[in-house]
Amino acid sequence: MTLLTDKPRDHVDPQSTVGAAPEESRAARLTSFEVSDFPVPNGREEEWRFTPVDRLGGVFADEGDDDREGDYAADYDVSGVMDVIAQTALAPGQAPRGTVLVPGDRGAVVASKHTTEALHLKLEAEKEYAEPLRVNVHGNGAGRLSSAHYVVEAGHHSKALLILDHTGSADHRGNLEVIVGDGAELTVVSLQRWDDDAVHLGQHDAQVGRDATYKHIAVSLGGSIVRVNANVNYQGPGGDATLLGVYFADAGQHLEHRSFVDHNEPHTNSLVTYKGALQGDGAHTVWVGDVLIRKEAEGIDTYELNRNLVLTDGARADSVPNLEIETGEIAGAGHASSTGRFDDEQLFYLMSRGIDETNARRLVVRGFFADIIAKIGVPEVVDTLMAAIEEELAADMGASA
Repeated sequence: MTLLTDKPRDHVDPQSTVGAAPEESRAARLTSFEVSDFPVPNGREEEWRFTPVDRLGGVFADEGDDDREGDYAADYDVSGVMDVIAQTALAPGQAPRGTVLVPGDRGAVVASKHTTEALHLKLEAEKEYAEPLRVNVHGNGAGRLSSAHYVVEAGHHSKALLILDHTGSADHRGNLEVIVGDGAELTVVSLQRWDDDAVHLGQHDAQVGRDATYKHIAVSLGGSIVRVNANVNYQGPGGDATLLGVYFADAGQHLEHRSFVDHNEPHTNSLVTYKGALQGDGAHTVWVGDVLIRKEAEGIDTYELNRNLVLTDGARADSVPNLEIETGEIAGAGHASSTGRFDDEQLFYLMSRGIDETNARRLVVRGFFADIIAKIGVPEVVDTLMAAIEEELAADMGASA
């Protein structure tokens, strides 16, 4: 029997929505390598109801990349991978490509079809990589179509950090496929630092091995529309997955994050934590978190949390936590979601003690993000994130002056 739970939530601001779990089991969601199985969305579908699909014609197109002679739609630079066992290109259907990630929507399936060579990074077993591995993606023009697929294999008991950094502008479709070997520790950071006119649809799927540890960090700061799906399943008991997300939406931006943790093995753990701030007219963020605990997944522990801070009028946050349980033999499961306005009482308290308004606002926002920044624990990412938050706050204060 399937039990849909709806744990009591924190205060919800009138400018946010918290949706109920869909009737259909998350396990029944369609996945396929066939483009024809995913018609162009019209916005009435459950998985697209929050997304401005009328602005996504480019990334939905069943077309190859918009490359011109000597001028690619996006440049790809790979660094810090001298010690990997293999850095090769995989054609569609060439293992291990397609063993973990099967496209789950229109963006992912056209990305899969039109990426003829997927970057394959294989990390050596029993090895700790001292320096981060980096994949830098730079779009070369607004509206130019680019597709990408990456496959990362972490050998058993290896330890590594991979940073996937997106800059510039393009209509980008990117798939990331991760295999975490038994006992391995892998952290994947996806930075969305696009220019204001970029569009990005991404699907990131990971399979976590026995007693392995996987951390996925999504940081979305730039782009006109960004939508990233982070999905996890397990290959054996003892696996641990942490999904973290930080986003800051400005006027006119749509930043959407979806996660799906499929507890398909016993004695596995997951923690999902996403936090975002919004400011400016038309700023819109979406978080949808799905957790499925299957009948065989006894002894699991899972929790998902989403917090949103609305800094100005005209911004909107949608937050939908879904928890689906098929067994009562679990260690723990829960979720929480809240959206609130900027706390004027906190601001008044700080200003009454001699702190000017600009610095008081910075302190409140820094406090809001403090716990998730501590969980990220990657100095390079934290420094980039805090600099971007400072820039956003400075722009808001300048506009208000």
